[in-house]
Amino acid sequence: MFQPPDPVRFQEILDDIVDRMRFETERGAAASYIPELADVSLNRCGIAVAPLGGPVLSSGDSAVPFSIQSISKIFSLVLALGHVGAALWQRVGREPSGDPFNSIVQLEFERGKPRNPFINPGAIVVSDIITLKSREAAENHPVLQLCQDLADDHTIYVNENVFQSEVATGDRNRALAYFMLAEGNIECDVRQVTESYFRQCSIEMSCQQLALATRFLAAGGNDKGASRFGVTPERARRINSLMMTCGCYDASGEVAFRVGLPCKSGVGGGIVAIVPGVASLAAWSPGLDEKGNSVLALKAIEELTRRLGWSVF
Repeated sequence: MFQPPDPVRFQEILDDIVDRMRFETERGAAASYIPELADVSLNRCGIAVAPLGGPVLSSGDSAVPFSIQSISKIFSLVLALGHVGAALWQRVGREPSGDPFNSIVQLEFERGKPRNPFINPGAIVVSDIITLKSREAAENHPVLQLCQDLADDHTIYVNENVFQSEVATGDRNRALAYFMLAEGNIECDVRQVTESYFRQCSIEMSCQQLALATRFLAAGGNDKGASRFGVTPERARRINSLMMTCGCYDASGEVAFRVGLPCKSGVGGGIVAIVPGVASLAAWSPGLDEKGNSVLALKAIEELTRRLGWSVF
């Protein structure tokens, strides 16, 4: 069993990692295809760790909210599995895609069934299930409510400017949804489903909030808050396994090689990672590599896991 070092030493390690990241010259580029994300400073960098049974430790810009984007797919998957259970896998696969997260190529070849719930078409099917089952008003979005409950922080919010930016530039996602509608894999109105998806991606959280909200996965589903949404130890293991194999788009194998933990990234620059039985962690820096993963956040997590010997392998 991995164990974190004592809190003082742990804080020194986190501070040192963030200091190292500040001197990195390769920072990637912000997600310019969503205009509201394009102007975030590439100098931002934060990291937070939420050990089981202990307080959150953090460094850098760990309290600054950012757009969680595809990290929201963890939480929407929790809700959809709570609604329909294993029936979800009749509509969404569990295999890595090997293609960009918004690709239509495999979707066409496989007759409208997305490879996994962490690429955009898979997340849109998940959103369709949530839309069909929930029917909440936009301001009470169930994914937002879940994030607030798991982090025990009701200051978490949807950035309306990012949401409007997503709606204005979301034609490709709507095209994916219409293709799946034509193949019988979308049941609700496409506009309603995609706007629900855009809204969950526009949730803003800090590294500290994300580490807390994903700690139930480190606890193996043994969490009172998560159990209310149907999370069991078996379901937590399934979600962790999907994060390992599919959580970082078509770079998931590379991330598994470098980090050795279940991870989920988002084009807002955040990455969460799970150390089963020990802790959850989140890092953020807005500059992305060509695969859509944060350059500095990935380096920070890789450095932390190397120094602490954290790996499921």
